[in-house]
Amino acid sequence: MAQVIVVGSVNADYAVRIGHLPQPGETVTGGTLAVMQGGKGANQAHAAARLGAAVSFVAAVGDDPAGDSAAADLASAGIDLGGLLRSTEPTGVAVILVDAGGENMIAVAPGANAELTAADVTRLLDGRVAADSVVLACLEVPLATVTAAARAAAAAGATMVINPAPGQPLPAELVAGAILTPNEGELLRLPGGAAAGEQAALDWLLAAGARAVVVTRGSRGATLFRTGQEPAEFAAPRIEVTDTVGAGDAFNGGLATALAAGLPLETAVTVAVAAGAAACTGAGPRQALPRAADIPALRTAPGLIPT
Repeated sequence: MAQVIVVGSVNADYAVRIGHLPQPGETVTGGTLAVMQGGKGANQAHAAARLGAAVSFVAAVGDDPAGDSAAADLASAGIDLGGLLRSTEPTGVAVILVDAGGENMIAVAPGANAELTAADVTRLLDGRVAADSVVLACLEVPLATVTAAARAAAAAGATMVINPAPGQPLPAELVAGAILTPNEGELLRLPGGAAAGEQAALDWLLAAGARAVVVTRGSRGATLFRTGQEPAEFAAPRIEVTDTVGAGDAFNGGLATALAAGLPLETAVTVAVAAGAAACTGAGPRQALPRAADIPALRTAPGLIPT
């Protein structure tokens, strides 16, 4: 299997389970707290490693106990940390609220994640990206940093997967040639989406040269869009949801792993949907990340549903 290179964030997650998510100005009491390892980049690296990928991780953590703990946890998963930098800023922190139905709200203080620069990524990826590599990046690090990763992938002829989370406008340069994996809310935060809806955002992404757009839809699976082809729907397996934290990260780690294994994009999406569903069966972002042997039982057959 080819290498998966993840460029992204590392956080300490403080997750509070409560009866319902608060409205603005509301305080909800009676919750329970769990402190866990997190960050979209670290979660995606873990997801890919759990599925058997050879994973290299490019990120920044603080020179603090949280950074020490994060590095030890990543190393224990067999992830190559040659690209893990130490910053004078504290390790990032995420505060997560999860309700009784498994839905969540997340607020992030990026800390060291904001210190990972484009120059860092260019230097760390120099000579490390091969044509059969898959580079996976999220937007919890600076946009210029993700753009540098995309340039390195393009220069090597590698596959670039961008998880545009948290949702924000993207430059056309970053989109060109990449596979984009927004959820429905993130899609509406991309150019054109807020004003005219999902189709306008999809039209912009494909016109900007995206290789494909895979929109994740929670319990409804995912939809694959490509220029000149009909949309393809991928059903999600039926599961009992504990919480949805980390589902998107499991999806992206699964997609990158399947692509690195040389699977066609359609097949890779079925693997990703199954991985995302599996992540919802346990608490927190990593507890229920699947292994490769778990995927066949979760994948829907045949998985691809004609539209």
